[in-house]
Amino acid sequence: MTTSETPPMATPRVAAGALFFDEAERVLLVKPAYKNGWDIPGGYVEPGESPRAACIREIREELGLSATIGSHLVIDWAPAQNEGDKMLFIFDAGILTEDQRVQIEFSDGEITHWRFVAAADLDRHMPSRLSRRVRTAIAAKKRGVPAYAEHGAEPSEL
Repeated sequence: MTTSETPPMATPRVAAGALFFDEAERVLLVKPAYKNGWDIPGGYVEPGESPRAACIREIREELGLSATIGSHLVIDWAPAQNEGDKMLFIFDAGILTEDQRVQIEFSDGEITHWRFVAAADLDRHMPSRLSRRVRTAIAAKKRGVPAYAEHGAEPSEL
């Protein structure tokens, strides 16, 4: 088969984020300086970088923390208008201890604030596509089984 005969393939953008929790099972959200609303720590995967490595790098860059990242909680196929196909990973970062919280620093200015938010309040802080993805990740963590999602929800929920 020649190059001209090769069928088109998806070339999705890939991003990875982390879910940190507090002792009350609330999720850590961060406020990016460059956009409205809140997000979870994370960002785009660079060429040659794994999603897990990107997640660890983004936590270090955004929060100044060297965190231990567990398994993925969700992989979400979530194409976005004007951005094309996307594959988004959320990893389990466990409980953010009080010692870690006092170490948070926004050295690059990308993040301006952080807070813990209950799952029931996520829609008030972020776009619905992200709150669906985060709730799917929380459910996967409680089940102890990673989830596959499309547009933030498991296919059985669509």
